[in-house]
Amino acid sequence: MSYREKTAWLTLACMVVAYGIYFPLMALRETPPTLFDILWNFGIIAGTQGVAVIIGYVVLALQAGPEGRRADERDRAIARRGASAGYYTLMAGTILVGVAMPFTEPAPKIVNTALLAIVIAETVNQVLVLLSYRRGWHG
Repeated sequence: MSYREKTAWLTLACMVVAYGIYFPLMALRETPPTLFDILWNFGIIAGTQGVAVIIGYVVLALQAGPEGRRADERDRAIARRGASAGYYTLMAGTILVGVAMPFTEPAPKIVNTALLAIVIAETVNQVLVLLSYRRGWHG
């Protein structure tokens, strides 16, 4: 497994764990969360996820060495493919959050939906990167 594929697995696993905790925590509250509650909880979860990913990247980079970390044309093509799909997913979520929801939903729900759109977009990016590596996509 290449260094880039391992980092995609690491990022995806950390996201699933972190936001698999955050979104049910917000959804199962008895009272609607305040914007401060959202900021506080999301900040803690995202910060913890960020630290875990950074530590994992350092460990993987040390294992791979300088030669193993160098991206070739295939790695760059796969990254572009994932980023493109993630971008379109994010745009669809942004349109939902920015155009449709302000007229029908309260602010905390809009904020959490916007955060969910970002998480879904990055998940699409990472899943497509992983599928590309697993299926031998060459661009």
